[in-house]
Amino acid sequence: MSEQNVDQRELTMSVLMRPDMANFSGNVHGGVLLKLLDEVAFACASRYAGCYVVTLSVDQVLFKQPVHVGEMVTFYASVNHVGHTSMEVGIKVVAENFLERTVRNTTRCYFTMVAYDKGKSVVVPPLTLDTEIQKRRFHEAEIRKQMRLEAAREMEVA
Repeated sequence: MSEQNVDQRELTMSVLMRPDMANFSGNVHGGVLLKLLDEVAFACASRYAGCYVVTLSVDQVLFKQPVHVGEMVTFYASVNHVGHTSMEVGIKVVAENFLERTVRNTTRCYFTMVAYDKGKSVVVPPLTLDTEIQKRRFHEAEIRKQMRLEAAREMEVA
């Protein structure tokens, strides 16, 4: 068996949206999507860090379009930024309707995950930036991190 070189910073996961995931409107419940998003962020960050992680925060969850029962939803996750013990994972959600042969970008969001082992946060590997997309995502993540820090400071003062 040969080894494959996998980019540990990225993860793709697809899930078929079932009737038990529907809300009263017949669309997929936002809470179901949030749970799946958290699981994808966990899997992506854990694989990158080489240990389990916990969710620190969720930023900018934007449900641009509803997701329908029967659609295949694919989550594209990427570690965009790494701090000392934390990572930002960006996730794009794409819904595919098999019958109509259409694909739609429905959701995007950013999770901050912290590497955790035996009750303590642990250092994560540094992130290499090889492509222009990786550099752009890193820069945009730094801006979001600064905004989170400023918002946290404002909440402490209030």
